[in-house]
Amino acid sequence: MTDSKTISKGRILSGMRPTGKLHLGNYVGALRNWVGLQDQYECFFFIADWHALTTDYADTRSVKQNSLEVILDYLAAGLDPERSTLFIQSHVPQHAELHLLFSMITPLGWLERVPSYKEQKENLKDKDLGTYGFLGYPLLQSADILIYQANFVPVGEDQVPHVELTREVARRFHQFYPRKLSAGCRDPKREVVFPEPQPLLTPTPKLPGTDGRKMSKSYGNTILMSEPEPSLRQKLKTMVTDPARIRRTDPGDPDKCPVGDLHKIFSSSETMAKVYEGCRTAGIGCIECKGWAADSLWSVLEPMQERRQKYEANPKLAWDILEVGSAKARKVAEATMVEARDAANLSHDYEAPTKSIAGD
Repeated sequence: MTDSKTISKGRILSGMRPTGKLHLGNYVGALRNWVGLQDQYECFFFIADWHALTTDYADTRSVKQNSLEVILDYLAAGLDPERSTLFIQSHVPQHAELHLLFSMITPLGWLERVPSYKEQKENLKDKDLGTYGFLGYPLLQSADILIYQANFVPVGEDQVPHVELTREVARRFHQFYPRKLSAGCRDPKREVVFPEPQPLLTPTPKLPGTDGRKMSKSYGNTILMSEPEPSLRQKLKTMVTDPARIRRTDPGDPDKCPVGDLHKIFSSSETMAKVYEGCRTAGIGCIECKGWAADSLWSVLEPMQERRQKYEANPKLAWDILEVGSAKARKVAEATMVEARDAANLSHDYEAPTKSIAGD
């Protein structure tokens, strides 16, 4: 639920695919920011289960369980159903209706030039991605955003082209289907169905996985938000460090070390001072430094896992939150579709035909 003070600052829409339990990269790259936005905007956060099918359509058996894991991590991170609308994409069929309407007017070239289209096709060569669903997923993203008339979309730099595509789609819709206004209306906000959303750039600090590469499930180098403490400490013990520190007596540089990157995100300034001093003078070994990193990480993860356990004990509580949020999302989405159908002359309401001048 939101108050008028929140709504006055605009509406936000964002979501994640249900790929299972979320990891620290998901938290640092998006969730942590979403939690902070709840008191500033009217927020809609969803689980993008249709998007999961764009690359994993051949086997959908895990989609529902993965969706449950994602909502558990949403709630663990601090997303609050009293301050944000949390829902499942496929439970709001208006997303699909608007996507279909947009697909009628969007040139193929617009979709083929989206940077992530070629990038994913190159990276996922083991899958048959010669489907419309894969080509059209950026257009479904546009429908996800515009169906809520969102003002802002929190994204990293790599997702900005998707927001720009959404803006272009909105312009093209209004070009073909100018809104019908009553005589004398001069309110520019009422002249369009869809406001053009702006990217709300999310600060994304460098978060390495345990092998030093970007944290990703495809690399098998993740630390889960739900990682048990013993497993967390074991993973950090094997984490790569500054290659210059071959021996215990060799000085290192936290700015060139993946463990140092973790400290910068999760550790206090006091701990960081000890890390810089101890590493650069070889006053501490990597094992001690990793132990401090584990302490800092666990101080963040422990309260999250306590919140998660409440819902793990009764998963239906979490699913009910999604059902309530999906019902609210459907109401907002249908209000937008009423406007979109009317603009495109697809209104469900009967209107008497206007008598032609020639027939008078």
